[in-house]
Amino acid sequence: MAADRMPDDIILAGLDGPAEIRIDGHGLAHLRAGSEADLFMLQGFNAARDRLWQIDLWRKRGLGLLSADFGPGYLAQDRAARLFLYRGDMAAEWAAYGVPGLEGIVAAFTRGINAWIALTEADPGLLAPEFHALGTRPARWAPEDVVRIRSHALVRNLTSEVMRARLLGRARALAREQGRAADDAAALALDLVRRSIAPAHEIRVPDGLDPEDIGARVLDDFLLATAPVSFEPARLAANLDEAPRWSRVDAEGRVMAVMAAAEGSNNWVVAPGRTATGRPLLASDPHRHYALPSLRYAVHLTAPGLDVIGAGEPAIPGISLGHNGHAAFALTIFPADQEDLFVCETAAEDPLLYRHGDGYVPMTVVEETIPVKGCPDQTVTLHFTVHGPVIFRDTDRRRAFAVRTVWSEPGAAPYLAGLGCMRARTPEAYAAALGHWSVPSTNHVYADMDGRIAWIVGAKLPLRPASDGLLPVPGDGRYDWSGFQDPAGLPREIDPPRGFIATANEMNLPEGPLRARGFGFEWLEPFRADRIKAVLADGPPHDPAAAEALQGDVFSIPAARVCGHLPAPETTPAGDLQDGLALLAGWDHHLRLKTPAAALFEIWWTHHLRPALLDRMTDDPALRRMLEPGDVETLLDRLDTDPAARACLLPTLGQAVADCRRRFGADPAGWDWGRFHHALFVHPLAEAGIGGFPQLGPLPVGGSGMTVMNTTYRPTDGRLVIGASFRMVIDVGNWDAARFVNGPGQSGDPTSPHLADHAEDWARAATLPMPYSRAAVDAATVTTIRLRPQARA
Repeated sequence: MAADRMPDDIILAGLDGPAEIRIDGHGLAHLRAGSEADLFMLQGFNAARDRLWQIDLWRKRGLGLLSADFGPGYLAQDRAARLFLYRGDMAAEWAAYGVPGLEGIVAAFTRGINAWIALTEADPGLLAPEFHALGTRPARWAPEDVVRIRSHALVRNLTSEVMRARLLGRARALAREQGRAADDAAALALDLVRRSIAPAHEIRVPDGLDPEDIGARVLDDFLLATAPVSFEPARLAANLDEAPRWSRVDAEGRVMAVMAAAEGSNNWVVAPGRTATGRPLLASDPHRHYALPSLRYAVHLTAPGLDVIGAGEPAIPGISLGHNGHAAFALTIFPADQEDLFVCETAAEDPLLYRHGDGYVPMTVVEETIPVKGCPDQTVTLHFTVHGPVIFRDTDRRRAFAVRTVWSEPGAAPYLAGLGCMRARTPEAYAAALGHWSVPSTNHVYADMDGRIAWIVGAKLPLRPASDGLLPVPGDGRYDWSGFQDPAGLPREIDPPRGFIATANEMNLPEGPLRARGFGFEWLEPFRADRIKAVLADGPPHDPAAAEALQGDVFSIPAARVCGHLPAPETTPAGDLQDGLALLAGWDHHLRLKTPAAALFEIWWTHHLRPALLDRMTDDPALRRMLEPGDVETLLDRLDTDPAARACLLPTLGQAVADCRRRFGADPAGWDWGRFHHALFVHPLAEAGIGGFPQLGPLPVGGSGMTVMNTTYRPTDGRLVIGASFRMVIDVGNWDAARFVNGPGQSGDPTSPHLADHAEDWARAATLPMPYSRAAVDAATVTTIRLRPQARA
């Protein structure tokens, strides 16, 4: 949309009274309306104004409607998406969130989106340029669209349990090839090199599961259903005969052609007794895939009885992290296990019958019609078992693979329960609202003006009486879920004596019976959490500047542990190895820019030492590939305890020095971590080679995936893929001093000045003002859009 075409006085059918959008100098939209119904309509209208192409694509991807716009290359993805739509009772769905009037809120939100779409229909110049480039138009929304789409739910651990089963199956096949007995215990121990588990637990292979049934294609439909949309020219030009080629997902989650594969967050709250201001403090930086436009969208919602500011996702009403003028709140992923693969035996005489209970029962068969650009409508067939959608059928082995996931349950539209949480004014009220939270499973932190702080887990978690969720299970009924955990019994902590709470996706189940409840066993590495807690426990009184500095902290615990095993430089002959030891000997283990030791360590760990440690684990190339890239906790423990593992250190360090000389030049003084490690925000159409769309960067950035400033990167080229695109620091009670940044910017419009105006600050881990009071907002306003109701006849 051309910025100069944006009207600043709009008559909007459906509004009951006047409303306004005030946009400040950093692209943060402050919405004011005379009623909550008008406010949520305004929120939908504003989301469409700033992010229409993004949310239209979100809707079409989620509902399985891409082919109508983009052709046969999207047919497989459309079919996969439809497998995972919510198909239950809508009355139960609206009631499950515990939010009074939820259906009306969502209806108002979608009415606002449709109102903006109506303006673009009257004036196509208001359309985002992506629509013109691709020859498409936005579609109208129904309220049900918002809640039926579940495939952005961030639940887990389906992919990991499948990988564990495949590794176990390969180990059994290898034993058979070598004429020896299979050793499942040894194979499962080897799997810890791929993915560590906690608490300590003995994994048992479910009775009746043959891991060799789990083939390489089992997850194709699941990965397609959850993949973003790509726009390769060959995909856009595919015909119906070529449509099946576009049915795989690569190692980075992008749909690819078949030729003849960790998201988390940090947050913490500090009680008044441990802050320099005497007020509580909340800091949050949720980690997701970097994208242009950003996944998150910050907004300020004001109406009588409601005044909240913070971030959510642009296609969903409300916010999920921010504050309401009394309490601040934020979330990180609590990596519980919310899904399982069920392996169903099918009948020899009919592959649509599967064993369950005392006999065979029929699959539910659903036929749906998918419109396809330039082609006749296509009919696709979907199959469902009592467990859920069938994602793969192996007729030779007589197996059907079905996914049981919490996102099929009423009330599991991701983040929507935040509409109830964002009004809470006590930890107890916040916890009560979280009783209706399903997905994603999350650690919520809370701090309020009464000086109270809390950590409360919100999640719908299955009860598995006969399994632990770490491997697929037979679908014959013996391993069925028996219900869900009582949300009141999930972990929580309110006003702890230590005066702070921090979460970073680590294993944070407290000692005692909660660890035996089977919430999950696959957590993220503890390094970010350990560093945050150490700084909060041992540092001076915390203040907003300290919180911002901690969000940008690049101290690497793995680097300190690895380097602790190195000898003094003078113990080795002159050459590459001695030069490497000398660089690392005086280093403080911070992965800063323009730091030669930081560049050396990361190149060494990623390209030399970590692969060498994996090489020691198995001689079988297939098993070796399944272990990649290697669990950091497990490998560091091996270095600490195994002299043979430590024998890899010096040879690989010498190799890494030679590698750095090739990459960065002969003189180590010029080695700069930021020359390799960088952010690059590329518009999806620019990524596909379609001209006229922006690419922002490269921006040199410090840290790694193991530092508090999580900047996980691709080993091949150093480009960042996951981390904190959004950051927020709130000095509770001093609301106008709250800070945020949303990299690369607030807007999704390539013509907007707010598309990338946060990028430089974001790369420096700096933040921007988040004004809240009416006076502060008015002073910060640079653009005002006034909306008036349509005159009634």
